[in-house]
Order: sequence, then structure tokens, then C-alpha cells
Amino acid sequence: MENGYIILGIIALLFLSMYGFAYLSVLKEKIKAKKELKLDLELQERRRQESARKQAIIDEKVRKFNERKEEIHQELMLLEKMKERQKAV
Repeated sequence: MENGYIILGIIALLFLSMYGFAYLSVLKEKIKAKKELKLDLELQERRRQESARKQAIIDEKVRKFNERKEEIHQELMLLEKMKERQKAV
């Protein structure tokens, strides 16, 4: 009977080790998937930040362009008024 318990223990240990080995591969896949998800999220965040930075540069250029356009418009209006004054004199 004593040998029977040893054999049952060995068989139980065998099944536990097979289960552990099978679960280890599943655990590795889960860890790999989490790492890939984390890297993907980091990449998306970097892309978003880069896009925001580029958009800020574009917005600044547009703002400067519009300011310059307004200055030119004001200068043209001033020249037009000066031209009308000269014609009146």
C-alpha cells in the first residue's frame, strides 16, 4: 500500500507538471500580448504628440501669415487714402 501512495504521488506530480508546462506557454503569450499592446499605445501616443506639434507649427505660420496680410491691407488702405487726398488737392 505504501508503494501505491508513492505511485499516486508521482502520477499526480506528473499531471501537475504537465498542467504547469501547458499554462506556462499561455502565460508567456499573455505577457507578450501585453507588451505588444503597451508598445502600440506608446507608438500611438508619440504619433499623436508629433501630429499636435506639427499642427501647432502650422497654426503659428497661418497666424503670422494672417497678421502680415492684415498689415498689408492696412498699408494699402493708407496708400489709397493718400492717393485720394493728392487728387483732391
